Amino acid sequence: MTAQSNNLDLSQYLRREPAMLAILSFIAIVFFLVVTAISHLYFGQQDALAQRWSSRGLADLNSHHYDAAIPEYRAALLYSRDNFDYRLGLAQALMGTHRTAEAYAYFINLWARHPENGVVNVELARIAAERGDTAEALRYYHNAIYANWPAGQENQARETRFELVEYLLRINSKTQAQSELISLAAYVDDDATQQDRLGALFLRISDNEHAFAAFHRGLTANPRDVIALTGAGDAAYGMGRYALAVRYLQQAVDLNPHDYISNDRLRTARFVMEMDPFRPQIRVADRNRKVIEAFAAAGDRLKACPVAASYGVKAGAPGKPAQDLGAQWASLKSQITPGGLHRDPDLVDTAMNLVFTVERQASEWCGTPSDKDAALLLIAKLHEGS
Repeated sequence: MTAQSNNLDLSQYLRREPAMLAILSFIAIVFFLVVTAISHLYFGQQDALAQRWSSRGLADLNSHHYDAAIPEYRAALLYSRDNFDYRLGLAQALMGTHRTAEAYAYFINLWARHPENGVVNVELARIAAERGDTAEALRYYHNAIYANWPAGQENQARETRFELVEYLLRINSKTQAQSELISLAAYVDDDATQQDRLGALFLRISDNEHAFAAFHRGLTANPRDVIALTGAGDAAYGMGRYALAVRYLQQAVDLNPHDYISNDRLRTARFVMEMDPFRPQIRVADRNRKVIEAFAAAGDRLKACPVAASYGVKAGAPGKPAQDLGAQWASLKSQITPGGLHRDPDLVDTAMNLVFTVERQASEWCGTPSDKDAALLLIAKLHEGS
């Protein structure tokens, strides 16, 4: 009887065990699902809080409210510690408050994770520039130029090139700035504003040919762009192409009559054209008239600047005394007439060489020249060595 009872209990236990295991498994699964759901809910709330704080930080960052953005990004990082964008935003906000050392620690860490990131490289370039580390600044700027920029930010590579050129100009590295500008020109489209910007930078390094090309390209998109007209006129003026300068400066002044600098430059360019006796295809009578006018202007300049008149003592021919500029001008005056120049064409060069010397010396000793004198100085520069 006892054996039968034991067998019965064992049989009953064996029948109940699968049911118990199923119940326990079900309970475990329910608990797992509950814990998973709670975990997802927790992390979802964490993400939501992080996004909420980061959105506030981004808004304040874009509004240049850097002091407000810092704690907002810090709060976002409490809920998402390794988020790249939040760390980047915090670093940029720190830069905005000039906490450069703290910002640098974040940026260099971000760079180690993503050395191809354009924004990080630009910020590191700016920090290096601020520290006076030119080699590092150039390295990071070039990294940024060839970096992977997010969709919609491709133009940032071009903006970085512009920023690099501005930096090179600040440190007076004009040769390298010119090289970067020539490279940059290939990435600037026909947009008038961008071409104006490019042309203005070329003007700053006195590369008038490239400046003129940029302004001219911009004018094809907007023929009434007063900035491009002024820039093209200035570039032509700088190249000594005064007829071209008059053409563009006149259009610029017509659109902006209060541009007094362009007005003055236009007037001087016209004087150059009117007074230059060496212009090609000029009639002999007109050439001689211009020489006489230039010689008279040099005489007036000597009267107004006595120190120049007594300067430039030149050894005389054997048996003749040395003469200063005033004496040289006076001894030549009687020959600089229509008849004298007609009889002796070589007097043209003699007279103009003296005029150029007078104007250079007077400019050095007596300051600002008149419009005619300024024109003669430009004519001297235009023809020196010819």
